[in-house]
Amino acid sequence: MRAVVRERYGPAEGLQLRELGVPTISADQVLIRVQAAGLDRGAWHVMTGRPYLMRLVFGLRTPRDITLGSEVAGVVVAVGAQVSDLRPGDRVFGTCLGSGHGSFADYAVARAGKLAPMPVGVSFEQAAVIPVSAQTALQALRNHGRMQAGQRVLVIGASGGVGTFAVQLAKAFGAVVTGVCSPGKVDLVRSLGADHVIDYRATDLTRVAERFDLVLDIGGTRPLGQLRRLLTRTGTLVLVGGEGGDRWTGGLGRQLGALLLSRFVPQRLVSFITRENSADLGTLAGMMEAGTLRPVIDRECGLAQVPEAMRDLEAGRVRGKVAVSVSS
Repeated sequence: MRAVVRERYGPAEGLQLRELGVPTISADQVLIRVQAAGLDRGAWHVMTGRPYLMRLVFGLRTPRDITLGSEVAGVVVAVGAQVSDLRPGDRVFGTCLGSGHGSFADYAVARAGKLAPMPVGVSFEQAAVIPVSAQTALQALRNHGRMQAGQRVLVIGASGGVGTFAVQLAKAFGAVVTGVCSPGKVDLVRSLGADHVIDYRATDLTRVAERFDLVLDIGGTRPLGQLRRLLTRTGTLVLVGGEGGDRWTGGLGRQLGALLLSRFVPQRLVSFITRENSADLGTLAGMMEAGTLRPVIDRECGLAQVPEAMRDLEAGRVRGKVAVSVSS
């Protein structure tokens, strides 16, 4: 099979398209013939091994797994002995991070508990960009932000992979949504249903008079003090992702600071790790079928174009997500 691989941590120039053997599966795993894959920010972190703290999981000196890609949509080829709810021929979408066989390949491996049936009437490319980014947005709002209808929600990074889903989900849950993005993406964020859009280059967020019940800071680097000033007295800040910081710990310092500070202030300051699961995928699938949630796909590319797409993602040139078409 074809697969995008890298032998060592580093930039996108180190990625290669290579022939590998089709992987085998264990008792609780599923082998998927990949039709499409999604490019999420986590793939960049796994590729570069940054922050370095990640290498405790993925391999200290060199990557333990040479393949990349966690978001997948495709057709089940084989199931392990312990898998009872999926069978060959099923169309599924979900995540394969940690399986050792990523989705930027003809075949990928995933645990059954991180897969769900494909939404009806949705293409493989559309489904493939959902699993990590949309689940992150859903859990940030519902589980950790404890969002309620009527609340004022601020989404910083509203035009990215997670942000485009967060804006739509917050609106679907009844919030008054303000999105923050760069000037070239204002119309996109407004088209997703945002009630208000702030161009961060034209408006200093520290001078915004409105206070919000919930702030999602997606991949940002702003100091906690600045973010707290955007909240109501008992509002909630959810840090999504660990961008910025030094090359060793990334945004972990800010996340730990939020955890400690939250003990001494009336506001809730939260960070979290997304827990991919079939139930949340089912929720998102239902919303896609109902037309209340749609993925924003910047473009589709083939396996050979993954390095270029990775560079564009790093440079902030991607609106929403890139879908990798694998079957062609």
